[in-house]
Amino acid sequence: MAGAKPGVHALQLKPVSVHEVLKRGSKFIKWDEVRYRPCEVEILDISQIRDTRTGRFARFPKDLRLRETLGLIKGDSYSESKLLTIVFGNDLVNLYFLNFQAVQEGYCKVWTDELFKLATNILSQNASRNTFLFKAYTKLKLQVNQDGRIPVKTILKMFSDKKRVEMALEHCGLVNNRADGIKPDYFTWEMFQNFLNKLSPRPEVERIFVELGSKGKPFLSLDQLMDFINRKQRDSRLNEVLYPPLKRDQVHQLMERYETNTSQLERDQISLMGLAKYLGGEENSVVPPERLDLIDDMNQPLSHYFINSSHNTYLTVGQLTGTSSVEMYRQVLLTGCRCIELDCWKGRPPEEEPIITHGFTMTTEISFKEVIEAIAESAFKTSPYPLILSFENHVDS
Repeated sequence: MAGAKPGVHALQLKPVSVHEVLKRGSKFIKWDEVRYRPCEVEILDISQIRDTRTGRFARFPKDLRLRETLGLIKGDSYSESKLLTIVFGNDLVNLYFLNFQAVQEGYCKVWTDELFKLATNILSQNASRNTFLFKAYTKLKLQVNQDGRIPVKTILKMFSDKKRVEMALEHCGLVNNRADGIKPDYFTWEMFQNFLNKLSPRPEVERIFVELGSKGKPFLSLDQLMDFINRKQRDSRLNEVLYPPLKRDQVHQLMERYETNTSQLERDQISLMGLAKYLGGEENSVVPPERLDLIDDMNQPLSHYFINSSHNTYLTVGQLTGTSSVEMYRQVLLTGCRCIELDCWKGRPPEEEPIITHGFTMTTEISFKEVIEAIAESAFKTSPYPLILSFENHVDS
């Protein structure tokens, strides 16, 4: 971080916080241009959200009958203020859109802003292994059928090796027939962790457990765990005054967090399962939280920095026959790109409105005006730093 003393943890990232309006919930009407087969439960992981839009940037129904049903008027600011569009997907190209109309006025802006904050929170994006496993567990618990059970087929869909999933469920004493369902009360967080251990054993953790001195015993002592944390896990280059090794009481607090067997805790012991949970916890994230924060001096001249740049920004695929998309400008800007390219050409007569395309190829054309509007909307949503527009100008009039 700029101005921070070397080695001092000065994290400025905001922790995850859910707005009260989102906690209470609001009523929306979900609309689609295309008919979809309804699902029993629809769940969207917030980490998949790439953008949220309202007002004139939200999607507006093209179908006249749908607009009349929703009472929407094209170009009317009041109608647009009640619209919310959520853009989601696993990459920049394969995107999906959820469209909503708020029942009450004044809520769309809050939902748009707060959902975007949650989706782009750097701490939540870099959460621990345990956190992501708990998210997967929560997703399964929410997808119950009409009988209030978790369908086995839903669990099978989450993993690629169906046979191993069935065997792991059987080992845990759970039903494994695709047509059956599991009572949520049986499928506890501890049961899910046990299921994962059967599905995907961790021999490397067991090897560490043995090397640390378990010697055939089902536990490690507090001293053995403390020695592992201070001698193996801790970076020996750290300043011992600023980053002192953990003491016994601190190690015991870790054991209390990750060890579920109370009898072992009373004897200052941690099991193999407890050690595995600790290794997957927030204390052992791949990237330390302080490295996620701004750690560079951002007041130097522009030429002092490497700049995150994009070439042929408008293309979704190859530059000979690829499809051009206005959406690509939004997506690269939202991922932090600070230099984008605009290949400008004269449009078709009679208007000859400028277009963006890759000249003398079979790539498709998009409107220059729409691209500029998209840039204006998304340029500074995730980054406050200057944006460079690289124009390749072929417009001769």
